[in-house]
Amino acid sequence: MSIKALLAPSDMTEGTPWKKIVLFTVPMLLGNVAQQLYSTVDSIVVGRYVGDNALAAVGSAGPIYNLLLVLFMGISAGASVMVSQYFGAKDREGLSKSIGNCLTLTALSSIIIMVVGGFTIRPLLNLLGTPKSIIDWCESYLMVLVLGIAGTSYYFMLTGILRGMGDSISALIYLLIATFINIVLDILFVAQFNMGVLGVALATIIAQIISAILSFIKLMQMTDVFDLKVKYLKLENRYAGTTIRLGIPSGVTQMIFSAAMILVQSLTNTFGEMVIAANVIIMRVDGFVMMPNFSFGMALTTYAGQNIGAHKTDRVLVGARQGTLIAMGTSAIITGLVVIFGKYIMGLFTTTAELITLAKNMMMILAVGYVAMAITQCLSGTMRGAGDTVTPMWISIITTVVIRVPIAYAIAYFTRTPEQPTGSYLCLFISLLISWVAGAIITFIAYKRGAWKRKGLTN
Repeated sequence: MSIKALLAPSDMTEGTPWKKIVLFTVPMLLGNVAQQLYSTVDSIVVGRYVGDNALAAVGSAGPIYNLLLVLFMGISAGASVMVSQYFGAKDREGLSKSIGNCLTLTALSSIIIMVVGGFTIRPLLNLLGTPKSIIDWCESYLMVLVLGIAGTSYYFMLTGILRGMGDSISALIYLLIATFINIVLDILFVAQFNMGVLGVALATIIAQIISAILSFIKLMQMTDVFDLKVKYLKLENRYAGTTIRLGIPSGVTQMIFSAAMILVQSLTNTFGEMVIAANVIIMRVDGFVMMPNFSFGMALTTYAGQNIGAHKTDRVLVGARQGTLIAMGTSAIITGLVVIFGKYIMGLFTTTAELITLAKNMMMILAVGYVAMAITQCLSGTMRGAGDTVTPMWISIITTVVIRVPIAYAIAYFTRTPEQPTGSYLCLFISLLISWVAGAIITFIAYKRGAWKRKGLTN
């Protein structure tokens, strides 16, 4: 196969379903691993060269940054569904207008996030009770990320558009380039120039801007699939409105998830810097372990979108079943490896023995839940690709707001002792495991009901 053919959009409406899904997932999985390297390298460099408190600062800033990104995340999710369905339907005009409207919406959302973020960062950090020892670092880190949000927004949007058209190879290449740049700049800014967490944030923004530029150049070259003209940048209700309508549930989901994470982060802060730092390590490792689930889920969104657009619902059912089973097996293998070699993996982030042991024990609690998350991500991805973004939203609300947060606080409350006045830190991970398992059960039931089959945009 030639390089040109390899980089061409992939039509997932023909061929063996599981092969199409796996071939699309592999480069996306590699890309997601590279994406996770952004935050992981940040943590390793900061933890090694600045200290455990700086590591805690980077981790504490995460939930707030995610909350500020919800507007863009919603637009991106709606765009992915639209692009895949119009591509599957072979509707050149609809695809061109969808992409043009998404580019304009991304610009508007970036401006909003920059303005809102600049005024809310410090108040949110104070509201969370962020320890004084790390609050200034948190603010500096977040301010740089917010000011560079346009690069981040277009980076995710453009690679998402490429994936929606079945091109996961180009997205991988640009991501690998960005990851390499990020790692080099991390070491240069922090280890050589002693810029601390500020240098880490700056390295991330620069790398994402470069990747966004490369993705845009690739998009401009795909004239055989759609037209990228100025007239298509004008917002039209049919396309911009549909993007927002499809994206609002995903945006709300992310907002609620981020708000819940902030509440959990507030609880985490009561256990002190050591638990905060251990939680950062776990979340970084968790990002890698969860990658197969996210990757197969995203692949099934594109797969379902293209086939729903082509009116091939039966093919969607076959692909969803095969993709979910493969994702579950992959997740089980990776989780087993992390459990076996957990001590060495945690040791990459810090040389503090107590912190390594603490993080390893936390990961043991979560281990079983990753296979359950494979079910949730794959079946939710299928429903989203078909145009049903509301059902996954409600499932996320139930598992996060109704199950995870109350259980975490309840366990903390009932495990209080004179030695542990704020309760046991294990509440953070026991509650997460319970919510993952519950989410898998609820998602499976919703998928089997089949309401998502009637949500196609091209019906």
